[in-house]
Amino acid sequence: MAAIPRTRAPRPAEATPPSAEPHSIHAMGASARISLGRVFRAESANYFLLLGTTMFLVAFGLVMVLSSSSVDSYLADAGFFGGLIRQGGFALIGVPLMLVASRLPIRFWKRVAWPALLGASFLQGLVVFTPLGYTIAGNTNWLSIGGVQFQPSEGIKMALVVWLGMILEQKKDHLDDWRHVFIPVFGVGGGAVLLVMIGGDLGTVMIMAAILFGALFFAGVRLRLLAIPLVVGAAGAVVLALTSSNRLTRIMSFVNEGCDQLSGPISASCWQPLHGTWALANGGILGVGLGNSKAKWSWLPAADNDYIFAIVGEELGLIGAVVVLCMFILLAFAFLRIMRSSTSVMSRITTASVLVWVIGQAFVNIGVVLGVFPVLGVPLPLISAGGTALLTTLVAIGVVLSFARGQHSGSTAP
Repeated sequence: MAAIPRTRAPRPAEATPPSAEPHSIHAMGASARISLGRVFRAESANYFLLLGTTMFLVAFGLVMVLSSSSVDSYLADAGFFGGLIRQGGFALIGVPLMLVASRLPIRFWKRVAWPALLGASFLQGLVVFTPLGYTIAGNTNWLSIGGVQFQPSEGIKMALVVWLGMILEQKKDHLDDWRHVFIPVFGVGGGAVLLVMIGGDLGTVMIMAAILFGALFFAGVRLRLLAIPLVVGAAGAVVLALTSSNRLTRIMSFVNEGCDQLSGPISASCWQPLHGTWALANGGILGVGLGNSKAKWSWLPAADNDYIFAIVGEELGLIGAVVVLCMFILLAFAFLRIMRSSTSVMSRITTASVLVWVIGQAFVNIGVVLGVFPVLGVPLPLISAGGTALLTTLVAIGVVLSFARGQHSGSTAP
């Protein structure tokens, strides 16, 4: 009898071993941690010092903009939080832009240096040569397109610091030859500054001139070569001051000590400096308390912008003012540490240019509020209200952060 072939019953699908699924989940978790670790890997101490100081100043600035602008915003039917919402919106854009900029390699900044400077200069040309330019307090420094106003001169600052680093790196072996230095720096960079000078913004022109000379100094150009450009620049500043009755009145009031009276009528040119001084004096050591300023009740013009340091001194007192000064000193220290660690000529010069820009402008702004300088109309970086200024300053700091990252990762890509 033939044997009946036995058919094997189909085996049920093998169950996954109990340990397989947890192992897979564990592997995916480890992979995710590795990916996150690559994105958020530990940066250098210089990176976090600069980033932390910048974020503190931005957050502090938002608080002070809310306090100093609340009354004017309410009177303008924008509500008490109108100034904060506007400035906070720019901060929400600027901080991510800074972080994105910090991830870009140095070769990217070399590629965009020329297009950025030419583009910003073109926009500034629209300001001074077309009806699109908008004038405030005698300065034609704003571009109005579709109801949106912004300052291309701030974009020129941003482009200028990158361009100077790139061009002076190319000329590093010819710094003793004035033709290789002055023709590009004062021919191209000076031309961009001239566009702002035509608009009449003396304060911004002074900051941009400081950027040019600061870049040359830190690049190693001899001081004797800088003497003639300094004289020419000083003469240009005098001419710019004399061609505006508004600026001339403010400067003469400062020179003749016409803004120190304690009684009698106050002239228009002395109104802002005097009320700024009184706001600081009212603050004393401990201040009158956050939000309790009297000067912001339509007594002090530009309380949330050029004279925000006076509101800081009034509400937070001498202690608050000293904290702000210390934070800018810490910011300068971070810039200097990054410069010292730089192995690239471009990173060193660009970082130095940003240092001169941010710290120099803070020095001028605080000096104006303290009465050391005449009113020049420059905001306090990272703290004063102003969207274009905040965005460009944050991006410039992002460029320096990218250099700090390159130092930590050991990247030397050209």
